[in-house]
Amino acid sequence: MDLLLLRRVNLQSHPLLSLLLQKSTLFFLRNSSNNHTIVSSPILFTQKQSNLSLVKALSTEAEAPPNMVKAIRVHELGGPEVLKWEDVEIGEPGDGEIRVRNKAIGLNFIDVYFRKGIYKAATMPFTPGMEAVGEVIAVGPGLTGRKVGDLVGYAGNPMGSYAEEQILPANKVVPLPPSIDPIVAASIILKGMTAQFLLRRCFKVEPGHTILVHAAAGGVGSLLCQWANALGATVIGTVSTKEKAAQAKDDGCHHVIIHKEEDFVAHVNEITSGKGVDVVYDSVGKDTFQGSLECLKIRGYMVSFGQSSGTPDPVPLSALAPKSLFLTRPTLMQYTANRDELLETAGEVFANVASGILRARVNHTYPLSQAAQAHEDLESRKTSGSVVLLP
Repeated sequence: MDLLLLRRVNLQSHPLLSLLLQKSTLFFLRNSSNNHTIVSSPILFTQKQSNLSLVKALSTEAEAPPNMVKAIRVHELGGPEVLKWEDVEIGEPGDGEIRVRNKAIGLNFIDVYFRKGIYKAATMPFTPGMEAVGEVIAVGPGLTGRKVGDLVGYAGNPMGSYAEEQILPANKVVPLPPSIDPIVAASIILKGMTAQFLLRRCFKVEPGHTILVHAAAGGVGSLLCQWANALGATVIGTVSTKEKAAQAKDDGCHHVIIHKEEDFVAHVNEITSGKGVDVVYDSVGKDTFQGSLECLKIRGYMVSFGQSSGTPDPVPLSALAPKSLFLTRPTLMQYTANRDELLETAGEVFANVASGILRARVNHTYPLSQAAQAHEDLESRKTSGSVVLLP
């Protein structure tokens, strides 16, 4: 609030007082002997206060407009049409927080799960999005380690990346290497860290292993195939079209199965001479889950990390007994639960991008305002590789 010093006046006799006292406005009295300001509304004083100067607080009835940015909002669960492009108010970062202006936003199937209600958002309405890269434009009070102008990326919680700007906990972002383009980074942080924990920690893939990757031409599937090939594994991938089969081959698949044209279980058994695979990475869910179990070798690992075709049917424990199978449903957030794990996971992803082991396929970009169309294309399997939204 700006202050205007009108002038020192005789506070008992000046004609200005009669006018000012008729106004329902806040005034300030400033003591010229010590420069202290006394709030008074209406103005109260005594004759002895001859050293007071009258200061009026300039204000308008309408407050300054809130800080607004554009974002995608979900007010009800449903199809892509529930994604609405709206104005939202954004505040300033508090303790331990930063404000980021997003440059590129990754689209992931987890965004679809939240939009549909398969995963429950903490609030309604909500802004979806779990991955973005942007520039720090403000830092919270007393924060060290981050400064205005830094390029950072994040993946996971808190949700809300489908926005021009957002407030983030500083300990949830990772510094972006200058050698990596923001669009490439936004396409690979969440998917790359997912591939890292799946291949290196959930089940540690080593030379000689044979693995099965469903949706091998998708965002995560593409990275899984590239990385597993570099680790020395034999990679079998399933895809839906011949075009995607060509991409999967280019990404390191030794064998590609077009599941719409052939029985992937029979083909895997043929490839492995009936032994089965060491691990299945299944992000498809309902349509592939039972077949995936059948593809495993004795003591094989079934890693279910998505459900693009729907939630798999319940599995009785007895179904795992014939081959002593392991079954897990992991999520990235549990594998990057602390700062050290987050930095280590992201660091390995960035190192593999820099070395050429991982190539981000940004095959599709959409304006953020057209997120609904991007979701529709993703769900109808019209996309391959990574999809990025641009604010």
